[in-house]
Amino acid sequence: MYPALAPGAIGVRLPFEECAQLAAEAGFQGISVDPSGDPSAVRRVLEANRLEPASWGLPVEFRKDEAAFQEGLKKLSAIAKAAKAIGATRCSTWILPFSDELPFERNFEQLATRLRPCAEVLAEHGCRFAVEFVGTKSLRDGHKYEFIHTQEGMLELVKAISTSNVGLLFDSFHWYTSGGRRDDIRKLTDALVVDAHINDAIEGRGAEGQIDNERALPGETGVIDLVGFLQGLKGIGYTGPVSPEPFSQRVREMSPAEAIRVTAEAVLGVWRRAGI
Repeated sequence: MYPALAPGAIGVRLPFEECAQLAAEAGFQGISVDPSGDPSAVRRVLEANRLEPASWGLPVEFRKDEAAFQEGLKKLSAIAKAAKAIGATRCSTWILPFSDELPFERNFEQLATRLRPCAEVLAEHGCRFAVEFVGTKSLRDGHKYEFIHTQEGMLELVKAISTSNVGLLFDSFHWYTSGGRRDDIRKLTDALVVDAHINDAIEGRGAEGQIDNERALPGETGVIDLVGFLQGLKGIGYTGPVSPEPFSQRVREMSPAEAIRVTAEAVLGVWRRAGI
């Protein structure tokens, strides 16, 4: 596994070439990519900075009406083909832990039905597909129907999608807020973890009091057992990117270069403490 930068997750909005250069200088080994552009140009930037491609977001709107879903699905093959040309073979998305319209069973069935053809298209182009469970309790509060918000629950959806290229986007914040333990990571395999995020939680709130878009840099508060998280991923032989997603206002207010440098220092700090 390797530390990778997702510029948008720390509020950095620069051309890809500038982000890649800053990421490499800060010590990242990978960076997220956008496969909707020229794959050869993206590949050249990656090679020039000795960076591995990290994940890219599923460009299909599967949460709304059927027409929007079908329109996005039609475009997926071309984007997946470009991603494969870049070498970016990990595509990710997240699953809302609630619905105000669909009861659990209907929501589960619709998601499995819609995400299966997405996974099949990705598989045709040699890409893997990650789905993320969102453990934050405050996001579920006040909504009509609760939905999947744990590792175990999301693995059931992975099983229902029933293609061999699907696994988890495994986020340390959601592992913590869902009550995850080190033993839970040992139940996984590299085949079941396609993508990973790392971050810390806010002090004084407890797992159930956390707010989804208020987090901290890896190791900043020590609330989340990131050494255990990383050692767990290493123990199962995880081979993919680990990208920081701190959603930190303090970091967003920094200059792009400073934000990337500070984030890299935080990630590499917990990396060393985990002995990786």
